[in-house]
Amino acid sequence: MKKQPQRMCVTCKTRRDKKDLLRIVLNADGSVSYDPTGKASGRGCYLCRNSKCIEEELKAHRLSKGLKHGISPEELKELSDEILKLVEKSEVKGKDE
Repeated sequence: MKKQPQRMCVTCKTRRDKKDLLRIVLNADGSVSYDPTGKASGRGCYLCRNSKCIEEELKAHRLSKGLKHGISPEELKELSDEILKLVEKSEVKGKDE
């Protein structure tokens, strides 16, 4: 069996399989975005796929430290809204199955 790469959530510091986390990437132009493929070029950091970690991130601002780049409050709000929608969809989908 192939060993799964492990990554750490910047908020709760829990180690999980890379596929179980959301990757946030700092693009070459300085913008920050969600990377659904997990393969986009640029410096990346990871968040758990649960709303609690994402909401805690909004308070603690650990993404800035993980990316080694400042993130504006507007950019952080926009990114968190996008991720929260994604997480809510997956949580609802998981309950339906």
